[in-house]
Amino acid sequence: MVSPEVKNTMNGVVVEALPNTLFKVKLDGQENEMLTYLSGKMRLHRIRVLVGDKVIVEIEPYGGKGRIVKRI
Repeated sequence: MVSPEVKNTMNGVVVEALPNTLFKVKLDGQENEMLTYLSGKMRLHRIRVLVGDKVIVEIEPYGGKGRIVKRI
């Protein structure tokens, strides 16, 4: 039986909206900003994310971009 992956998620605030559904998000408890993109379900259902929105970000284990999975 395969165990489910443990997802590393953090809360953050959208600081800047970039082209092609990319965003800069300031994560809670950290000073720097992270480059993130929208998850497929959010694109599919056309959920809009604006500057100042609180979001949940799934962080990749290899330190690349993060993925916005939910708008709070």
